[in-house]
Amino acid sequence: MKLRYLIALSGFLLMAASCGKRLDLYPSSAMAPQAVTSKDLPALRVGMYNDMQNDPGVYSFILFDLLGGDIHTASNAPIDLINNILSPLNSMIAGGWNGYYGALFQVNNVISICEGMEASETRNRTLGEAHYFRALIYYNLVTRWGRVPVLKENTLEKPFRDPVADVWKFIEEELNAASALLSTSVSYYYVSADAATALKARVFLSQGKMTGAAALAEDLITSGRYQLDAFEKIFRKQANTEVIFAFENLSEESSNNISDLFYTYAHPNKGQGSYRVSQQLVNAYTGTDKRKAISLINIAGTDCVNKYPSGQTGKDPVIISRIAEMYLISAEAQGRVNGLARLNQLRSYRGLLPVSAATDDQYTELILEERRLELMGENFRFYDLVRTNKAIQKLGIRQHQALLPIPGRELQYNTNLEPNPGY
Repeated sequence: MKLRYLIALSGFLLMAASCGKRLDLYPSSAMAPQAVTSKDLPALRVGMYNDMQNDPGVYSFILFDLLGGDIHTASNAPIDLINNILSPLNSMIAGGWNGYYGALFQVNNVISICEGMEASETRNRTLGEAHYFRALIYYNLVTRWGRVPVLKENTLEKPFRDPVADVWKFIEEELNAASALLSTSVSYYYVSADAATALKARVFLSQGKMTGAAALAEDLITSGRYQLDAFEKIFRKQANTEVIFAFENLSEESSNNISDLFYTYAHPNKGQGSYRVSQQLVNAYTGTDKRKAISLINIAGTDCVNKYPSGQTGKDPVIISRIAEMYLISAEAQGRVNGLARLNQLRSYRGLLPVSAATDDQYTELILEERRLELMGENFRFYDLVRTNKAIQKLGIRQHQALLPIPGRELQYNTNLEPNPGY
């Protein structure tokens, strides 16, 4: 999205400073929804993309990597970083909660406005994108905090947390609504019907709905619209056949500089070097793995994530879904007997030999390891371990740490919320 096209529709871009007021939102200076016309939709649409990209903050796009055990700070082991983050007072926790509900405020406004307009190509596309974004917001919320308030419209009330099953049901409903309104897009930097299908496959996998997850993933794999591609294309902003949807994350419109957190200052593009890669992960990439050079880089003796190459010189796209994930979803969802071929197809393309498993548990380990190597730095690892019940064993966390804490200030602002157990 290009910032120069942004028009300040102030009532829809204003939001309160804390989430206690994010769940109790109203603009202090508002443009009435009925005053918005179809001519305003392009600007409203750009504002929605901008909020979805920026409001949750840079850490929201790498949080599951920071919690996943393969990344640590210079002075702390991975478990120390995990324990530091999983605090009700941690700014990453509060920023993510605030940011997702802040983006939801804008998305709910767009849905309300579009539903009051006559159907048109622009209106339908914008409404479909908004339903997709609402599903994406709630996927991020439920996988982090479990029970969360489901807000289908902005409210002055202080809501209660809804059951996890209701949240997942709402996500599926939103993706169905998105799919009915969307088709193709002009580029993978805009939401398409395929993006909704990809997210729904992930949602089904997360719930253990394996038949549905495999079917959706296979629909995309066999569609002919996507192919596995080289990492140097995918993560160096070259035209590629793999990405399904990504935020373009242009410098002029974004504060999300992931690369700055990973590269050290010794890199030619500079960086803060806040986080580094564990030796165990470095060793997990074999010499023939075509992903290694783009995934990792050693800067003056420090191993760093290399998927975001701009350092302090610019911003890099943030990939939300790509076809390799669909191969991994299909492989996992089909199970050891039927899914192994998909797993080995991906491995072969990445320069690796085929693998086999004698038991279902061995197969799960193979899937998790391939996801670890393929999707490193793309915000999957921690939740992959949580949803497969491997987090306590592999990370050394306590049982309650499988969920994030509700930010402390939100519990003060809204007494209808209750903390997650253990915090």
